[in-house]
Amino acid sequence: MKTQEGWLERAGLGRPELRAWALYDCANSAFFTTVVTALFPIYYREVAAAGDERVLAGYSTLTTWAMVAIALVGPLLGALADGGARKKPMMGAFVVLGVLATAGLWWVERGDAQWAAALFVLGNVGVAGSFIFYDALLPSVARGEELDRVSTAAYALGYLGGGVLLAINLAWILRPEWFGMESGTTLPVRLAFVSVAVWWALFALPLFLRVREPRVSEGAGGGIGAAVRRLWETLRDIPRHRDAFLLLLAMLAYNDGINTIIRLATIYGAEIGLGAKEMIPAILLVQLVGIPCAFAFGWLASRVGPKRAVMFGVAVYVAITVIAWRMASPEETHKVELFYALAVGVALVMGGCQALTRSMFASMVPPARAGEFFGLFGVLERFSAILGPLCFSLAITWTGEPRAGVLPLFGFFLVGALLLSRVDLERGRGAAREAQ
Repeated sequence: MKTQEGWLERAGLGRPELRAWALYDCANSAFFTTVVTALFPIYYREVAAAGDERVLAGYSTLTTWAMVAIALVGPLLGALADGGARKKPMMGAFVVLGVLATAGLWWVERGDAQWAAALFVLGNVGVAGSFIFYDALLPSVARGEELDRVSTAAYALGYLGGGVLLAINLAWILRPEWFGMESGTTLPVRLAFVSVAVWWALFALPLFLRVREPRVSEGAGGGIGAAVRRLWETLRDIPRHRDAFLLLLAMLAYNDGINTIIRLATIYGAEIGLGAKEMIPAILLVQLVGIPCAFAFGWLASRVGPKRAVMFGVAVYVAITVIAWRMASPEETHKVELFYALAVGVALVMGGCQALTRSMFASMVPPARAGEFFGLFGVLERFSAILGPLCFSLAITWTGEPRAGVLPLFGFFLVGALLLSRVDLERGRGAAREAQ
């Protein structure tokens, strides 16, 4: 028992509330892995929007609008949550929205492109909105020295959860007869969408049962007017929290590249001739390899610091972008092998980069104002899922070549690395202590 407790402590999951908080990554990762990355892009292309010749550019635009919706209201929601004990209730509302929208994909059949698009946008709004409050709970759940380990451990659990459910989905999609389903129907994929909704709801429960609502500071107003005033104060305080906001700008840049790769990898692969049976196992490989790699990033951050660890991850993403460019070459004869190399590269660094960005930001914000700060974090994180797919879509529209969409990613990663190099973590943490 002591050995188990020691391992959990080293992993950043030593207390029940830490484990309950981290399990929400396991909950929502099923949506990203099965719906966003593996199944919905292909299902949308081949079933819902069958016959649409501009499906790749259209799907990129759809992804853009899904993120715009939550970006517009994110900061206000965060400020509103800080003014009263309602981070968990507001998070719960978005979880319910996302779960119901995902379950609604059960009714999407051939030609239902508009219905599929609406549900996909609502699912993305649900998961993105829930993240505002989920991330804002981190400073009140974890102590300062725990932040990096807890955040990376949550991503590792996300890989595990997303991978397990995707493996189950993959089994009944590739071998439907084993489960009493007919081959060649949409039933296995639609059943996979429903399984994501159930999984998401089930693994979200521990957070609502075990994590306490953070205390509200005295005098904090709870209405819309007070929320607007607090949001204005946060924007006015940008010079006092220069390093926190510089980190946000860096994240805006390199996350643009990361999110574009995550969201468009399978539909990009389909456009250059890869099939679902070739790509979905690669996505499952990402989940399996990503589990130890996410924990490893927590260890790496404790040795070289979270900033250097993220810089290493961004460098790996530049190499991944080169692979994506080469993979679409008409002369390339090893597209499948390159797609698997791309998948392994993503698994090495994706969870670590995003988890350490979250924990670095959490260490530089005053806990009493975490909601409004993470509301802004959520806005830029959502915009980092807007600009990348938008540039990807525009590049393809202008040139007519799928590989042209890869070119903007190089710029996103290089600009992100340059901005991150100018962040001073200790100075930012000192500013947060003074503000608190």
